[in-house]
Amino acid sequence: MRSIWKGDLSFGLVNVPVKVYSATQSHDRSSHQVDAKDGTRIRYRRVREGTDVEVDYSQIANAYESDEGRSVILTKDDLASLPVNRSPEISILEFVPADQVDPIYFDKAYYLEPASKSPKAYTLLARTLESTDRLAIAMFTLRSRTRLAALRVIDGVMTLQTLLWPDEVRKPDFGFLDQDVEIRPQELEMASSLIDTMATDFDPSRFEDVYETELAKLIEAKAGGGEAFPEEAEAPSHDDDEVADLLAALRASVKDRAGTAEAAPAADKKPAAKKTTARKSAKSA
Repeated sequence: MRSIWKGDLSFGLVNVPVKVYSATQSHDRSSHQVDAKDGTRIRYRRVREGTDVEVDYSQIANAYESDEGRSVILTKDDLASLPVNRSPEISILEFVPADQVDPIYFDKAYYLEPASKSPKAYTLLARTLESTDRLAIAMFTLRSRTRLAALRVIDGVMTLQTLLWPDEVRKPDFGFLDQDVEIRPQELEMASSLIDTMATDFDPSRFEDVYETELAKLIEAKAGGGEAFPEEAEAPSHDDDEVADLLAALRASVKDRAGTAEAAPAADKKPAAKKTTARKSAKSA
């Protein structure tokens, strides 16, 4: 991996030199736009409005609107002159309980690697943070933008998770929130039972990006002149009014999950077989 930023993680009077790396990467297939008629590549050019004169990227600036409505042009040098861009620090501001930061605020994740010869200060902060069940809220500047972030530890590595600003998270405004929806105790109990039957530990390796898998199959089929997905008969649709009893649907779901569990491999049923043998021995006695 190549680091994208280097600076100091500031914790009180302690500075921990770190390198920053993108923690995620896209697995989407690369593509380019073409004319659907003959596959000719489509290109985009930056031209002056009303002309065919192309403008070099280095000559392009951004125009912002002032409070009075005037158009103000700012160049890349103007933006780089902002005082906030001069600080190479990830400044820890406070420590908060981990469950108080809703995941809706999480944005992009970055790994932090110790940049000094001795990783002691880095390791000390990481272990302390991990043992407190808290997130460190930090502020830093990356690519000329001020970022709010949560610092946490993943597999022994301090990870900086940028956070959306409060005004970037929309407030839900839906009519059903004002409705008084009656939920029967039996429905709540059965829904909880269904959740219990599906409860497990999270293991991301069990999941697959179906779109990418099907896209790969489609590409290979088209390349070979074949058909990737022969048409199948559509399953009958069920409108909401066809589900007459929510409780009955929940019961059926729990029963279906139970049947799936009973159909598990024989190896998973060995403990149950031992219990049956033990009961028979007791009766014989």
